[in-house]
This record gives sequence, structure tokens and C-alpha cells, in this order.
Amino acid sequence: MTDSHIHFSGLVLRPFADTDAAAFAAAVVESVPSVSPWMAWCASDYTAADALEWFAMCRASEAAGTAFEFGIFCEPTGDFLGGAGLNDIRPLHRFCNLGYWVRQSRQRQGVATRSVQALAAHAFGALGLHRVEIVVAVGNTASLAVAAKCGAFDERVARNRLCIDGRAVDAHVFSLVPE
Repeated sequence: MTDSHIHFSGLVLRPFADTDAAAFAAAVVESVPSVSPWMAWCASDYTAADALEWFAMCRASEAAGTAFEFGIFCEPTGDFLGGAGLNDIRPLHRFCNLGYWVRQSRQRQGVATRSVQALAAHAFGALGLHRVEIVVAVGNTASLAVAAKCGAFDERVARNRLCIDGRAVDAHVFSLVPE
């Protein structure tokens, strides 16, 4: 388990605090046009109470060692930028999934790319994992570009790999491995 902050290239990734709930909810609502097609939880009626439920789930997953979810914050200003995490951790085979989202007003500024780089380094260093997967729905061009920019290898398109809003969708499975 880890409760440390990750500082990387102008960002701070840290576990969510309950005091982040209002900023998280505002970022979700702001991001509905660009994030909701790929993440069904991103809805215009998302509230701070919803965020608190998510934060509680994050803490429980961290305690179980199955996920480490982080808020992404601007290091100089403290502004909330989005979320990223290492989840679906498989200790036996030493791999996990890496997911990310960035609030709409801060997209296309390298936030997701830097977050992926920081979390991959954390996965291979502090967590001792051997593989990180990034699974991206076919058609999610922004997330596909992030994975490619980070040097992730596009291994295949897996049929019905993700479920978005109750619908099975094909997805690219990218991998990162330590050098």
C-alpha cells in the first residue's frame, strides 16, 4: 500500500481527500462532452456526494491492494485536473490496468501523458509490477493518442473488451513494460 504523493513534471498525483469532492464533481460535470462517451459515470448530474462514494471505494481498494487511484493536481496552483489510477492489480502475474481522465478545460496540455508516465514509473518501481495495460475503446482517439505518446505498445484490438453504459465495445489493449 502507498499513501505517498507522486510529484512529476508539474503535477502532483495523490489519493483523494474528502475535501476534493466539490472540485471533483465540478470537473466531472464540465467534462461530460468529452469524457462521458467513454466513461459512463461521467454525467451532468454528478454530485459531491457521488465523489465521496468514489473516494470511499478508492480507499477500500487501496486497503485491499487491488487499486491505487489518484487525483491529478497542478503542482504550482493545486488546481484539480483529473484522475488516474492503477487498478485491477494482479499480484500473481504482477500486472495491472492504468486508467486516466482529464477535465475538459485542461485536456490537450500533456496532463494525461505525464500522469501515465508517472504512474507507470510507480508501478514498475514502488509496486514491483512487470506489466501495465492501458485499455482504450475503439474510437477514443484522445486516449489512443496518449497511450501511443507514452510509448505503449498496441498489442491488439480485443472484441467486447470493455462495457460502456451497459454496451460491450471493442478496445485496444496497450502494454507498457519496464525497460
